[in-house]
Amino acid sequence: MVQYSRLMSVQVRKAARYAVDVQQRQFHASCAAASKVALSKFDQNVYLPYEKLQKNLEIVKKRLGRPLTLSEKVLYSHLDDPANQDVQRGVSYLRLRPDRVAMQDATAQMAMLQFISSGLPKVAVPSTIHCDHLIEAQVGGVKDLARAKDINKEVYKFLSSAGAKYGVGFWKPGSGIIHQIILENYAFPGLLMIGTDSHTPNGGGLGGLCIGVGGADAVDVMANIPWELKCPNVIGVNLTGKIGGWTSPKDVILKVADILTVKGGTGAIVEYTGKGVESISCTGMATICNMGAEIGATTSIFPFNKRMADYLTATGRSGIAAEAKKYQASVLTADAGAKYDQVIEINLDTLEPHINGPFTPDLAHPISKLKENATKNGYPMDIRVGLIGSCTNSSYEDMGRCASIAKNAMKHGLKSKIPFNVTPGSEQIRATIERDGIAKTFDEFGGTVLANACGPCIGQWDRQDVKKGEKNTIVTSYNRNFTGRNDANPATHCFVTSPELVTALSIAGTLNFNPLTDELTGKDGKKFKLDAPFGDELPQKGFDPGMDTYEAPPSDGSKVKVDVDPKSQRLQLLEPFDTWNGKDLQDMTVLIKVKGKCTTDHISAAGPWLKYRGHLDNISNNMFIGATNIENNEMNKIKNQVSGEWAGVPDVARFYKAKGINWVAVGDENYGEGSSREHAALEPRHLGGRAIITKSFARIHETNLKKQGLLPLTFANPADYDKVQPHSKISILGLDKFAPGKPLDCEIKTDGKVDKIKLNHSFNEQQIEWFKAGSALNRMKQIAAGK
Repeated sequence: MVQYSRLMSVQVRKAARYAVDVQQRQFHASCAAASKVALSKFDQNVYLPYEKLQKNLEIVKKRLGRPLTLSEKVLYSHLDDPANQDVQRGVSYLRLRPDRVAMQDATAQMAMLQFISSGLPKVAVPSTIHCDHLIEAQVGGVKDLARAKDINKEVYKFLSSAGAKYGVGFWKPGSGIIHQIILENYAFPGLLMIGTDSHTPNGGGLGGLCIGVGGADAVDVMANIPWELKCPNVIGVNLTGKIGGWTSPKDVILKVADILTVKGGTGAIVEYTGKGVESISCTGMATICNMGAEIGATTSIFPFNKRMADYLTATGRSGIAAEAKKYQASVLTADAGAKYDQVIEINLDTLEPHINGPFTPDLAHPISKLKENATKNGYPMDIRVGLIGSCTNSSYEDMGRCASIAKNAMKHGLKSKIPFNVTPGSEQIRATIERDGIAKTFDEFGGTVLANACGPCIGQWDRQDVKKGEKNTIVTSYNRNFTGRNDANPATHCFVTSPELVTALSIAGTLNFNPLTDELTGKDGKKFKLDAPFGDELPQKGFDPGMDTYEAPPSDGSKVKVDVDPKSQRLQLLEPFDTWNGKDLQDMTVLIKVKGKCTTDHISAAGPWLKYRGHLDNISNNMFIGATNIENNEMNKIKNQVSGEWAGVPDVARFYKAKGINWVAVGDENYGEGSSREHAALEPRHLGGRAIITKSFARIHETNLKKQGLLPLTFANPADYDKVQPHSKISILGLDKFAPGKPLDCEIKTDGKVDKIKLNHSFNEQQIEWFKAGSALNRMKQIAAGK
């Protein structure tokens, strides 16, 4: 540990001492690729690292002496110390050198605030900020964008100036959704990228390992510190047959979600293989990888192939495609005989279109069973709104296939029966579908083209057609459908499916419709069946880039000022968390014992709360307001164990903090699934939490909790969850001997009875130092100061 701390100390000091041009510093030693093919048109002095990756890989392969999967090749070739790094799937903590960092605007605020507090002068790797989360869907793209620019001008100014000062590229509001921008401009085969959004794995569609993280992880990489990841297991999905007809790439991941459930991919990378891969477009592969976040997977990846090369060429990166081909066999394809921890077989010839939900993305219904299942379960049959687009399904191909269905219906005098909202993934997609008449088709169909942003997918939707609490159904081509996520209405039954099925179901207006078998009645009274959708994979006239929405950082941003008004309600500079006092955590109060599913949406809601993502104290007023209290089966109503009064969760937490009372939250299985938002970890820490004890954790959230100095612990015996009562007192003992692989002792005191149990953890030595320092950021400062 001492040796590693010294290494980190040198790295942090070096980063702080040399504020040289960012393009010269980025990629450190791994930039030295003889080919000199630029990483992107925005990174002309940073080059593809294939030569370095291949050398690293040769070292690791010689040490391991076995065939490697594709994901292992990409991951291990980015090791900070390939000659000495311990490599065991599911066991080792890998120290890695990612090629790039990407941040969306909601999470970038906290990431940049943390980077500012680190005291470093400039980011050490290519990094970008993407303004996509703060634009609310109301009436249409142009007006909604203008309104967002006005409402969020303080935040946009902060992000723009912080990017300029610290060497981070800035994609303005209206540019598009972060993952589509990455696919169009930055992703490449063999890339290792981290992004402060759970759907970062979208880049796997171009053969990269793109992994969602919290902002503190992004700060590590931007500060030139090796990024840590527990060595993932590898799940292989072997695709046979050929995709076609009404079946789309979305149905592949909907089926995988059905098989693995929302936690089945935890701790693993999903790697797609087989001849069926060749029948899927590059953007279709991105769709599949994107929604891998819904099964808890670390990330997902496809092997480099012609469909990727075609997409690279179409997006102006033929040089990257040519270079990737040189390394296709050695770096960008799995070795023959590589072993997977689990293998799933899917025959694309027989794969049926799926629709998943409501309330969870792994509840799968083949379209042939939808009517039966909806009737049996009492789902509202009438569909109120259809929504296509999002980071998962907003490619040119997706838009074209949906337009073909709309044209088919309009030929028979039919339009969408319901409001039909379209979200283009990027300004490039918007401009191209407008030029090619696709946007006009949607308009004639009755659709509304929204801004190039996340919009309703993340709850940025000013929905007016139903009242809160009114039971209703919507169908989307999004990725996530947790309770209240899209419109803040817990009674909305959201179903996730392909954009093609959303379009077809919007014409019928009911879940009682299967476009593969059922007929519609045209305006002339005649029956007809919808034709299977079709659309060009790539635009025949090439992509129209649309408006220039990128703001490059200056070569020297040292004189740029980044101001945060102390009176601001949107932004707040961070104060360091307190350090561990060296004592056990005795007799902690249970703030809340959560019943059932508890996602990051339940812990830190999005929607209207997004505006406070840069202000920790203000956003902490949403902590746990969506979680169900086991004591009364209600949300945001818990008992203050001191006063005996019932109040909102944040209010009680603030009361405990003011009284100096340490508290703990108790959760169920897969606690913290969903979005990468580190606010779900920052808020409990800010309001006085010390530990989160659950049956199991989702990967990103567990890491986020560790980064902020909290103790994410799991019951060694899951049945011990039942021993904790809302009025129990919990002690965590033996912290002076806190060590990797050694469970902690816990005492649960309830009504005079004491239960002694064991709590497991996944901390390694470095992470224990985070806990002792109070946070990973505190530890970074200690190291920089030579402590």
